[in-house]
Amino acid sequence: MRIGLQTGYWSRTPPHGIEAALVAAEERGLDSVWTAEAYGSDAFTPLAWWGSRTRRLRLGTGIAQMAARTPTATAMQALTLDHLSGGRFVLGLGASGPQVVEGWYGQPYRRPLARTREYVDVVRQVIARERPVTADGDFFRLPLPADAPGATGLGKALKPTVHPFRPEIPIVLAAQGPKNVALAAEIADGWMAGFYAPRTDAEHRERLDTGFAARAPERSAADRFEVLATVPVVVRDDVESAADLMRPHVALYVGGMGSKEANFHKASLDRLGYGSALDEVQDLYLAGRKEDAARAVPTELIEEVALVGPADKVRRDVARWEPTAVTTLLLQGDPASVAAVLS
Repeated sequence: MRIGLQTGYWSRTPPHGIEAALVAAEERGLDSVWTAEAYGSDAFTPLAWWGSRTRRLRLGTGIAQMAARTPTATAMQALTLDHLSGGRFVLGLGASGPQVVEGWYGQPYRRPLARTREYVDVVRQVIARERPVTADGDFFRLPLPADAPGATGLGKALKPTVHPFRPEIPIVLAAQGPKNVALAAEIADGWMAGFYAPRTDAEHRERLDTGFAARAPERSAADRFEVLATVPVVVRDDVESAADLMRPHVALYVGGMGSKEANFHKASLDRLGYGSALDEVQDLYLAGRKEDAARAVPTELIEEVALVGPADKVRRDVARWEPTAVTTLLLQGDPASVAAVLS
């Protein structure tokens, strides 16, 4: 199992010490670094800036939101970063949720799986550069038809002026729901899991197998498929004090990263059997009682999806992910906590 770093979202300002951490990670032989985006910092710019200090680490967007860019724009950024990094780029994509897609990007959030299929197809066409890019889907039409509202009729099919560094750039899909996970296994080169609890590994494998069964023959074999799990890590003298630092993070995802009617993060954690407890967390958070919401997050839940507690316990707990489908463990935490896991 490979180990990478997940830098996560920026908060009010850029995080400190990332460049030094990445240099140290590369020296330790870590596999990769991943950046995220929501409605603040973007995923591509920090990756290019910080990644320029490295020579071997894979550089991945974890994840870039599809609603933020047209598929051709995303492919342009992927082509550019792959050249600049000497073929180290990995394109992580995600559909996000209706609050962000409709509230931030002003786009309808409908049929995300179908939209993802079309999006990935266009990205792959651009990167392959075998022929001018065309699409005639429900979401993307290239070139825009002459009879489309506002069209001039002058659009033509194009292919990128830049030749790709590689004929394929790995595409990883972030997914939490069963159908989304199966889709990742069917059309992508990897799956990025948000909350991966080792005890539910059999369920994850079943969803992946469903997707592998529908995989096109020309796609890479399933045994080369990558499964990445972001695992927060907080090293402190005891479990409760470490869990206390994780509780606001979980409460944010349960209560603030989606609406009461549609919150994929909460649904993912509900499937672990914490539905009743998380209903309370969500209600408190949506009522503006964020501290109470955080206090209501069960310690048992945190221990399932994160590494918390004294350093020796955290190092032992890493072994829980080793027999799972996870191929790359992405550690997310302060530099001292991450260093403790690796020592």
